[in-house]
Amino acid sequence: MRITDALNKDYILPNLKSNDKRGALEEMVNDIASKANGIDKDKLLEILVEREKLGSTGIGYGVAIPHGKIKGINHIIVSFGRSARGVDFQSLDSKPSHLFFLIIAPEDSTAGHLKVLARISRLLQDASFRKKLMEAPLRDDIYKIIAEEDKKV
Repeated sequence: MRITDALNKDYILPNLKSNDKRGALEEMVNDIASKANGIDKDKLLEILVEREKLGSTGIGYGVAIPHGKIKGINHIIVSFGRSARGVDFQSLDSKPSHLFFLIIAPEDSTAGHLKVLARISRLLQDASFRKKLMEAPLRDDIYKIIAEEDKKV
């Protein structure tokens, strides 16, 4: 499964305003819930916050990949957010996170959810890809960069 199979251009937030973990999650959840049918935003936020208590999804290098499963959807949804200022996400390297890929999967999903998570993790290992995402001026540019990189792997 490609990232672009689950990432809608409308789910890209190029300018996250929050500067803390909960705020960034809320911002992304509110955006998705306003655009996707069947998502209970309060429940989704609760699921993501609980997942973060198990261990931060901030993987380092300025990247976080929060993820969770929820009832009410029948396909995987990926959202992207970017914070120029950075968010303290308690990342593994203790540095702020700037790039966020939020993965929401149906409650009964297993393999698809893990495949998308692995694919995103693999793409984000490339420093030039991360740099392009940080420098892209507009939502359409960000989507194009993700789509081009997604085709390569």
